[in-house]
Formats: sequence, C-alpha cells, structure tokens
Amino acid sequence: MPEPPADVADVEAVTLLLGRTPRAEFSVAVRHPSGAPIVICNAAFLDDGTPLPTRYWLIDPELVRAVARLEADGGVRAAQAAVDSAALAAAHERYAAERDATVPEEHTGPRPHGGVGGTRVGVKCLHAHYAYTLAGGDDPVGEWVAAQLAAADAVTA
Repeated sequence: MPEPPADVADVEAVTLLLGRTPRAEFSVAVRHPSGAPIVICNAAFLDDGTPLPTRYWLIDPELVRAVARLEADGGVRAAQAAVDSAALAAAHERYAAERDATVPEEHTGPRPHGGVGGTRVGVKCLHAHYAYTLAGGDDPVGEWVAAQLAAADAVTA
C-alpha cells in the first residue's frame, strides 16, 4: 500500500463512514485538510482471503453523494462515451498492475482481477474511477468525473 497501514483512529473513522468494520487492511490514500479520510487504498484480499479487486475506495460522504447523483443522471454512459477507449484500457491496466504488484509471489489461490473497480473493459463505477484519480492515478474517467463535479459546483456557487 502506498501509505502506512491504517491506525486505530483511521479504522474507527472508516468504520463510521462505511457503517461497518472494514474487512481488508487499508491505508488512507487521500485526506481532507481536517485529517478525515477521503479515499482509502485497500489490500488485495479481504480478511478471509477473498480477492478484493477495488484498490481505491471513495469514502467521503459528500463526494460519494455527488458522484452518486452524477451516476443517477446517466454519468456512467456519458463517461463511457466521452473518454478515449484506449486511454481507458490503459488506466485499467495501470490500476490492475499496481494492485497485482501487492499480491505475494507465493500466493496460489484466487487473485483479484480486472482494472478499476474490478472492471476489465469500459466503465462500471464512477466512484472507483474518481477515487483512483484523487489518489494520483492516471484515469480519464476519474478526470471526467472531476470536471463534471467542478462544473456542478460552479453552477451552484
């Protein structure tokens, strides 16, 4: 994971945000200036060994709601149409390679698969793409989401 593993305070904060105890080790990849977690970076496996394809997870409640509104308004289809398919495929490959690099070489069981949010092609979850972008990933869908949220903020300001 890119940051140190979560400490007790981070686990408590994320538990409150998720409404349940996290089932995978994680680090906080992006924090609000107040210190609150915005994006977490998950280990490749849950605590029971189940593969976890979603490396970056958006957990800030306001951003989660804003992206959910975007999805509800047809954002997944719009993003799919707006971004270059080769650039999107490259983002999926980078995401998968980063996650897969954390899987121990000696691991012999099932492995996480897919790219952003476990997707092999196309767009599935704007939250996952946006989380990856906020964490520093090069993702055209996450950048599209950021632009849409900025435009919405400009209209409501």
